[in-house]
Amino acid sequence: MFRLRKKVNCDHNATTPVSRSVRKAMLKILTSFQANPSTPYRDGRLAAQLVEGARQDLAAALNVGPDTIIFTSGATEANNHLRSIAPLMPSGRRSIIYNPMEHPAVLEPLRLLAEDSYKLIAAEPDRYGRIGVADLKRQWSDEIGLAVLMGANNETGTLYDLKAMAEFVHLNGAFLFSDLVQALGKTPLDLTDLGVDYASFSAHKIYGPKGVGALYVKTGAPFAPFMVGGGQENGRRAGTESLHNLAGLAAAARDIPVLLGKTSGLRQLKETFIEKISEFYPRVSFNTPPGSGSQPGTVSLTLPGLDNAFLLGQLDFHGISAAAGSACRTGENDPSHALTAIGLSPEAARSTLRLSFGHDFSPRELAYVLKIFKIILLGDEHKRITVLKPGDLTEDFLFQKDLTVIHIKRFPRFQGQKPLPGSRVTALADSSAWEELKPAGPLLLTCDAGYDAPIMAWRLRRRGFKNLSVLAFGLWGLKMTRPDFLARIEALSREEGNEHEP
Repeated sequence: MFRLRKKVNCDHNATTPVSRSVRKAMLKILTSFQANPSTPYRDGRLAAQLVEGARQDLAAALNVGPDTIIFTSGATEANNHLRSIAPLMPSGRRSIIYNPMEHPAVLEPLRLLAEDSYKLIAAEPDRYGRIGVADLKRQWSDEIGLAVLMGANNETGTLYDLKAMAEFVHLNGAFLFSDLVQALGKTPLDLTDLGVDYASFSAHKIYGPKGVGALYVKTGAPFAPFMVGGGQENGRRAGTESLHNLAGLAAAARDIPVLLGKTSGLRQLKETFIEKISEFYPRVSFNTPPGSGSQPGTVSLTLPGLDNAFLLGQLDFHGISAAAGSACRTGENDPSHALTAIGLSPEAARSTLRLSFGHDFSPRELAYVLKIFKIILLGDEHKRITVLKPGDLTEDFLFQKDLTVIHIKRFPRFQGQKPLPGSRVTALADSSAWEELKPAGPLLLTCDAGYDAPIMAWRLRRRGFKNLSVLAFGLWGLKMTRPDFLARIEALSREEGNEHEP
């Protein structure tokens, strides 16, 4: 008798699957449109018409004029325009107020501006990450020329009253830039009504393709291009337009009303998840604002005393995709900046998971997710794999004769932490490396930050591997907490001629 393994995607905030209508639109372009939109002949003119049609489709979804839309390679590029917009702040102002829970694609450009002598003022969110006009008033100064405030948080799902904050910002003579990546398709967006001056979007968060997005620039708002080198996008963004990706973005934008029509049912399923998991695991706490104050499908939950990296591995073993925070930060060991900004300790942040359900999430999938959470939280699954904290490692364990140590690298070219002596090194995606591995003794898996090894351990568990151990917090945690121990085992390894593989 065999057991079917379900597959449930609970990480739609990281990316969404490409919809059927988007695939159809993109395939048509890939097979029928080969010209450069900047060329003057007939095929080029047809391609240019397609670009403008996509601009009109997205503009219609946002209730703005097409001339306010600039196509980009994604929201990251759009957010990096902060570096060219900041010098245009009125009256020579040099201060920027921002939400400390912003995505790294916003925080990094802000960090670079701070290095260029701009002053950053972090607003102070409450327990659920909420920021309002009263919070802006409390920290406002006449030196602030730009407010950077997201519309929806990617980790907690918190929604913000952008219209009220835009009115306050404009009343004080400043501009407002908003990352609306997680808001589009999940809550109604009327940019004309909201009044924001700049906004960023990404197609792959609304069932479109990766590699394309847009920047909204309100009519009359100062603007300077960030990408230069050509006259595309009316001189506002250099680079040949990606026709098939723009066709996909346009199709996804046309489907936004369908997505919005599904949000009430999605919110009900999320509330059921919160209710049921609270019943069988009362220790859980939630970082997502209740009711309509959050996205319909996002929930952030803290499970005290449990390592989120190991929980991700267990969920992956059962076919459930989830996240520990922003997908762009999963390979790092630092606790989520968004969670620490709302007052969670580093330990609590490392015990927190984010689930983000898609618009087609079904009651059957919800029942399966709850069933697996109950098995993980109340059962004895944790006994299948041994979790070794940095303090648990000993010289006797590492130098036992039949131990096999595998170091998992997510990105083969990324150097990361130095592997333990005697380790074999393999990439997370290289499944062929495990086919010939038949260890007779125990197997210890390590990785740089503590996320990849648990996931691989549960994959190996599914393949029948036994006697598995995982180093919690990765080699980063070992290096931070026990540098003397690391130096000692490396010295012992050199004495025995057992250097790690390069």
